[in-house]
Amino acid sequence: MAGSTERPDRNLAIEIVRVTEAAAMSAARWQGRGDKEAGDQAAVDAMRQVLDTVVMEGTIIIGEGEKDEAPMLFNGERVGTGQPPHVDLAVDPVDGTRLLAEGRPGAIAVLAAAPAGALFDPGPCVYMEKLVVGGQVADVVDLDRPLPDNLRAVARALDRDVSDITVMMLDRDRHERAKADVRGVGARLQLIPDGDVAGAILAAWEERPQVDVLYGIGGTPEGVTSACAVKALGGQILGRLWARGDAEASEARDAGYDLERILTVDDLVTSEDSFFACTGITNSQLLRGVLFDGIGAVTHSLVMRSKSGTVRTIEARHRLKKLREYAAVPY
Repeated sequence: MAGSTERPDRNLAIEIVRVTEAAAMSAARWQGRGDKEAGDQAAVDAMRQVLDTVVMEGTIIIGEGEKDEAPMLFNGERVGTGQPPHVDLAVDPVDGTRLLAEGRPGAIAVLAAAPAGALFDPGPCVYMEKLVVGGQVADVVDLDRPLPDNLRAVARALDRDVSDITVMMLDRDRHERAKADVRGVGARLQLIPDGDVAGAILAAWEERPQVDVLYGIGGTPEGVTSACAVKALGGQILGRLWARGDAEASEARDAGYDLERILTVDDLVTSEDSFFACTGITNSQLLRGVLFDGIGAVTHSLVMRSKSGTVRTIEARHRLKKLREYAAVPY
């Protein structure tokens, strides 16, 4: 029919944000209490409870670990009501457990979803080299080029001086050379103790020009999860699997992984219809953390869908007294 358009369909991200809100509220009770495991477990428990209310047949692809090591949300676990759609999930109940335990900024609850088979399975590779930028400069960066050359290319594409470019990086000993490269070229460097999912979002989100580039070696699961957000934001993430030693490299190659291959956002999430939600636990550049008051709690979340490119910011007021009357989660 002339002029016809596709009918609006279901935006799963609007539903899964309830899951990250529950995880954030449960974890936030442990802010600054020095117990990473307890805070993470509270978020896992809450996330698991609410996930099973979402109408989907979900499989955890990126989870808390293998079944023998994680009591809930393990890799391969089935969640949801068991009805269509069939989706793969990447979960991180607390991205930044140390930040939460120490009461520092930057902890968030994260959940990403895509049609079954669309999320990259990192196998034995725990880490990957990552470079994340916004859509304006997606075509000018290359992991095979030296970092200073990439930063100069980003500056030229943005018609800015390289001294105006901000690079975010995990503060790790393995990044000493990269830190020196950033400083040597004259760019600004922002070091973070943890939480490179939020860093990837900031780097890809051109409407929030706080960070221009995220670079460094970080978790492969976080890279896959971030890719769903980066895709919705129209940015680019380049990744290369990084083995921690000869044994892991050999295991990865035996499993068919190419450690030299540069993975793009389209390799990490192959579907054009992926979903992403995150909720702040502690305050950060990206989101405000959970606020508890006499009424209950206030949460701040981001909800994204790659198919439409829609990014929503959601402030939610939770009346915990009412929630406790029926919810299984001990808010």
